Amino acid sequence: MSLGPFNRGAKSLPRMRALPGKRTRIVSVLDVGTTKITCMIARLKPRPDSEVLPGRTHLIEIVGIGCQRSRGIKSGVVVNLEAAEKSIRYCVDAAERMAGLTVESLIVSVTAGRLKSVRGSAEIGVDGAGVSAGDVKRVLAQAVRSPIERNRLVLHSVPFDMALDGEGGLDNPAGMVGQRLAADIHLLSAEETPLRNLEAAINRAQLAVEAFVATPFASGLATLVDDEADMGSACIDMGGGSTTIAIFQNGKFVYADSVALGGHHITMDLARGLSISPEHAERLKVMHGSAMAELQDDSDTIEVAPLGDHEADAPINVARSLVARIIRPRVEETFELIRDRLAASGLGHVIGKRVVITGGASQLSGLGGAARQVMQRNVRLGRPLGVAGLSTANKSPAFATPVGLLIYPQVSTMEHFAERFSPGQLVFDERTKVGRVGNWFRKSF
Repeated sequence: MSLGPFNRGAKSLPRMRALPGKRTRIVSVLDVGTTKITCMIARLKPRPDSEVLPGRTHLIEIVGIGCQRSRGIKSGVVVNLEAAEKSIRYCVDAAERMAGLTVESLIVSVTAGRLKSVRGSAEIGVDGAGVSAGDVKRVLAQAVRSPIERNRLVLHSVPFDMALDGEGGLDNPAGMVGQRLAADIHLLSAEETPLRNLEAAINRAQLAVEAFVATPFASGLATLVDDEADMGSACIDMGGGSTTIAIFQNGKFVYADSVALGGHHITMDLARGLSISPEHAERLKVMHGSAMAELQDDSDTIEVAPLGDHEADAPINVARSLVARIIRPRVEETFELIRDRLAASGLGHVIGKRVVITGGASQLSGLGGAARQVMQRNVRLGRPLGVAGLSTANKSPAFATPVGLLIYPQVSTMEHFAERFSPGQLVFDERTKVGRVGNWFRKSF
């Protein structure tokens, strides 16, 4: 594995600017999935402090929404630039017509790129008279520059713990007295090539990327209530081509992962198992599918069209129990992989029994029961919270990610990204001999 301590040579990603504290702002987002692309345009209005969703600084009112079948994209990866561009363009056009305005830039979801979480850590010496705001900034700047693999870009950089002389759990140690200040930061990275190709498809549609946001982070923001995020919970977003995992602790985003299985794999299992077209298999899954085979009656049958384009072919009768028996193994495989990833994260004790499942594929009948059986945890279905202007149909788990993208600007200021070091800053970088000598001179004279 090739590492670069400062990820030299990698062009930085576009970053979100802070929302104006006292002015309304229009925000546009784009959720790029395997089966559908969604564009939402919303008006974000500053709101007073409230006990309801206390982490939110703005009210969100949807003014435009567009959905388009996803083409040229597979598991979040652009596989056909022209087809992806057209799908994005049509989707955004629909949202613009509904909102009555023109979109120039978007906050975009990211599922591709083999998301990988790394913990960055740093420790510095501080003046015993007290920790300054500059000390806090300095230790975070060092933590965020922890090594990541080459050809990967940092999507998110979220500080989640600070400690002073070994006493952790500090939110802001500025003004406190101590000798050694430490910081831990969650760095979520993705491979550069899929990100650049997605950005290229969006640019070809005459649009700019305002910021990239990882799908699991966005879905967690939209569906976890504050108590769940504070106590520690996992949010599992089941999309068409992949399933992503996000873990929150003390209200902070601390881990993410993904598995390359989603609702489309269940659809294809049905298509192959019953010799029917993928379109008919998708309709069968949505209308009659279930993940609980033991609850289905063998005598209860469904008519489906056989594979082929001969209109004279008579429909075939398929038992509901057979449909469920085809679906169940893939659902079990998905949740077994998720269970293993949660265990491998080392944060299983953090989330305890609290798991929220969301995303379009999570709406399959009996999925919650199957998840509880496989993972042995309490599971609830997560819907987007605290957003006005959505129709009943758009309040479903399938729209958790785009709603989370609208929430992201309100929390983006908690992230801390690396800045290019000037020669003067390098003199005080404690990871180098020169920096340690420089800091000693600064404190001694």
